[in-house]
Amino acid sequence: MKMKSKWFKTIIMATAAVTCMGMLASCGSTSDSSDNTISLAGSTSMEKVCEALSESFMNENPDYKVTVEYTGSGAGLEALEAGSIDIGNSSRALSDEEKEKGAVENIVALDGIAVITDKDNTVSDLSSKQLADIYTGKITNWKDLGGKDESIVVLGRESGSGTRDAFEELMEVADKCEYAQEIDSTGGVLATVASTPGAIGYVSLDVVDNTVNSVKLNGVEATEKNILSGDYQLQRPFVMATIGKVEKQKNAVQKWFEFVNSDEGQKIIKEQGLIIPEK
Repeated sequence: MKMKSKWFKTIIMATAAVTCMGMLASCGSTSDSSDNTISLAGSTSMEKVCEALSESFMNENPDYKVTVEYTGSGAGLEALEAGSIDIGNSSRALSDEEKEKGAVENIVALDGIAVITDKDNTVSDLSSKQLADIYTGKITNWKDLGGKDESIVVLGRESGSGTRDAFEELMEVADKCEYAQEIDSTGGVLATVASTPGAIGYVSLDVVDNTVNSVKLNGVEATEKNILSGDYQLQRPFVMATIGKVEKQKNAVQKWFEFVNSDEGQKIIKEQGLIIPEK
């Protein structure tokens, strides 16, 4: 019995030692630690700038991992409130209700919302009233605006989009728009307007290219100069919201904001066609 007891005790001690070593190895590993991850979700309009920032950030900080999901501003802020992400990306200002729930509005850039038409459209300037009348269904043909006899195809973003919320609020047409189609991404609006005769849509200024026409609003072009001066009406902030102030966040999130606000981060933001807000 003594031999058996001694053998059994040896087995137990060996098993305990292996278990302990495994636990120590796990505790000592930081590669998968949540402390080294930064999770963002929200605005699809912020995809270009977030991809550029996260790639550069991880190149400079290989021990950190940044994940970004593009779910729309409203969904991103809901996920932030639920505690499932670190940062909620919003392409509109936060509401009073969102701020009351603890969300802090960290504005990282300013963006213009460009009004776009297909390349064959000859209308190059609209007043705020004309644009509002188009989106509320009061004007339905381009000939009424000096263009050709062609039906207006009104395109916009899906419900919950920060771009849509900002556009409708700035134009004072919230819950009044008559959309022919609601599209779930900035790139989708751009592509659909480009390929649809008579179409009109609104997109983030930084994605506008030569596949569409950009329309003046009240005689003012959507440019950085006109946005900073306040002369161009359709402009909105790009927000990386946190629950509580940045300095109260975990170290990885603080490091992220330090990078965003650094010379390198600011350079990347400007390279994406966005405007650095005046401090």
